[in-house]
Amino acid sequence: MTTAGVVSAMVVKSHLTARATDIFLVTFPKSGTTWIKALLYSALHRRADELLAHSPHQLISFLESQVFVKDRIPDLSSLPEPRLLMTHIPSQLLPDSVAASGCKVVYLCRDPKDCFVSLWHFWNRFMPWNIDDAHWQFCNGVSLFGLYWEHVLSYWNWHVERPSEVLFLTYEELAADTLGHLRRLAEFVGRPFTTEEQDAGVDRKIVEICAMESLSGLEVNRSGMTNFTEKDVPNNIFFRRGVVGDWRNHLTPEMARRIDEITEVKFKGSGLLLHPPFLQVKRELNEL
Repeated sequence: MTTAGVVSAMVVKSHLTARATDIFLVTFPKSGTTWIKALLYSALHRRADELLAHSPHQLISFLESQVFVKDRIPDLSSLPEPRLLMTHIPSQLLPDSVAASGCKVVYLCRDPKDCFVSLWHFWNRFMPWNIDDAHWQFCNGVSLFGLYWEHVLSYWNWHVERPSEVLFLTYEELAADTLGHLRRLAEFVGRPFTTEEQDAGVDRKIVEICAMESLSGLEVNRSGMTNFTEKDVPNNIFFRRGVVGDWRNHLTPEMARRIDEITEVKFKGSGLLLHPPFLQVKRELNEL
């Protein structure tokens, strides 16, 4: 997280009071944020057509880089319920009222190797960055990459403790069964698709419109801009390939092995395993 992001996170923690009806959407950067924003907004409002004219980042703004910025402390009390709030903030930096209120938290996790590659591509558009140097920084939790494993693990532990309040999804399972997990997501936030809606294909239409290849082809995402902190950012920088396992095209076997080794050590004893064993653990937890 950048210095400005840290300051904004502190302001969010001090001035945002969560409500029981709130829905917090949380990801580590480049974990499928744009996609999950589109899916959750459409599931909640049943208005996927808004994506034709607005970037997902305009429909669901980041608390720390679009809402609490430029020394602003916005009044969010008038927002209609449920308020849909987005952040990359680690769980320990969220306002205490988030956990105390019992509101809903949706967390999306991604394989750290794909997450790293996507991060590297993103920042490389702003400044040339050797992938070896970026890999070292990611593995050592420094600079702009932050602490991937600590971020993921804190929300996983919260999910294990309060599964009815924290939904923990992976990018990989969402990609494997988007329709099934969209239905699960809608039910979790209190807007389950009715039998009539499913028969009419409402949920399938949302999946189609929110598919990355569909979103990236829209004019608003090809040439539009969204304001972040102090400048307008092209919407197209938020779209890359979105392919599961794309890390194989960029990482050497040794680089991939290093990330896997760190993952194994960091997650040891937590019950959090990466797919496919990870998905089996999740199924067993959900059956309890």
